Amino acid sequence: MLQTPADTPTSRISGRPAPPTWLVVAAACAGQFLVVLDVSVVNVALPSMRTDLGLSATGLQWVVNAYSIAFAGFMLLGGRAGDLFGRKRMFLVGLGLFTLASLAGGLAQEGWQLLLARAVQGLGAAVLAPSTLTILTSAVPEGAARVRAIATWSAVGAGGGAAGGLVGGVLTDGLSWRWVLLVNVPIGVLVFAAALRWISESRAGGARRLDLPGAVLVTGGIATLAYGIVQTEVEGWAAAATLVPLAVGAALIGAFLVVEARSKVPLMPLKLFRVRSVSAANATMFVCGMGMFAMWFFMTLYAQNVLGYTPLEAGLALIPSSISVVVGSKVAPRLMRVMGARSVTVIGVLVAAVGFVWQWQVLDASGAYVTSIMLPGILMMLGAGLAGTPLASLATSGADPGDAGLVAGLINTSRTMGGSLGLAVLSTIAASRTGERPGSHALAEGYAQAFLWGAVFLVLAMAVVLLGMPRAGREPEHESVPR
Repeated sequence: MLQTPADTPTSRISGRPAPPTWLVVAAACAGQFLVVLDVSVVNVALPSMRTDLGLSATGLQWVVNAYSIAFAGFMLLGGRAGDLFGRKRMFLVGLGLFTLASLAGGLAQEGWQLLLARAVQGLGAAVLAPSTLTILTSAVPEGAARVRAIATWSAVGAGGGAAGGLVGGVLTDGLSWRWVLLVNVPIGVLVFAAALRWISESRAGGARRLDLPGAVLVTGGIATLAYGIVQTEVEGWAAAATLVPLAVGAALIGAFLVVEARSKVPLMPLKLFRVRSVSAANATMFVCGMGMFAMWFFMTLYAQNVLGYTPLEAGLALIPSSISVVVGSKVAPRLMRVMGARSVTVIGVLVAAVGFVWQWQVLDASGAYVTSIMLPGILMMLGAGLAGTPLASLATSGADPGDAGLVAGLINTSRTMGGSLGLAVLSTIAASRTGERPGSHALAEGYAQAFLWGAVFLVLAMAVVLLGMPRAGREPEHESVPR
């Protein structure tokens, strides 16, 4: 492990032997899998939750939104807390919160109990997610080995999102909706025990003081923006219930930037954005998320609402896509050594955009599985896997090691907020095309438009990479940590 004054591994000080690297990577990736899985795993269980707990239509939406808002809102704070108070400690705190909230949600007897549990789950995930990446990058020296580890992390994260529909369908159909949440408990306990035993502590050096005004402003700002985005699903884009939280959230973020510029110990040093690889990678992740995140949502809706698949059949139908995103993530490091991270990112985004255009062309009410779901889905997710690994590598390689947790939180925030905004925009486009017309043909037309505009977002992401990402040669086998 590379050691710098800004990033102190406490296990070295205590004399404890370093654990096997693969165990550290496995524990970190297992935590990331749980976090990403729970973004989508509840979707197919929502009808059963509504029947069992008597949730209203609005309450049902908040089963998803309570998690996503807390997850997005606290991510930067969770990342910085890991830098200041210890990445292992925050990993365990986040995983513990997440696991206990999963247990509470699975045992909920009233709708409000489930919603509260989902919000606490999101808070735990926001603390856990940045630590999964910083623990991994602290355990693996920068260079080819770290890129491979990040590829595994990216593949597991993408696989978690892809597996949500299948896992949720199997558990809901085979057991009950409660097991969509309860399944996290034994997994969480095992990962907690493994992390406690095998993960070494590390934290940034220097003063361990949290920028409280900055933390309050950025958490409130991102959470309010996320709330405004999810309100578009119910109220529309022009309603005061949407515009007011969006405006308040933007104002809070603006105030946060002013405070950070003047703070001696800022939560987020604005100098990070002067590192082109960090700023360009996060901008690309945000715009890519606007297109790619919605793929699973609309493909599941198309399979069930247009082609008549059951939830389990819809999950099974997307298995080839799930495999392709993992393949793309694992192939990316080899291509990066030959072509460089920037070029592989462009290729990945281009492949995904071609898949989205293909999906737009073939999506109709009488579509066949192979040509209307499997093949375009494989192409879309292969591109997502190819792009995800170099973006995560670029976003983490240009920052000071003492800011590793913050950078990891920023990556996850960019992806999550981009995905939430993109889903809101594309849902509005799909609904406007469908209108009041009943039937599968109208639904298919609406979903097709969503894929067309998803391709547009990916073309914009490609432009961000080409214009903003610094040019580089081949991926180095070893390189020093930028200071």
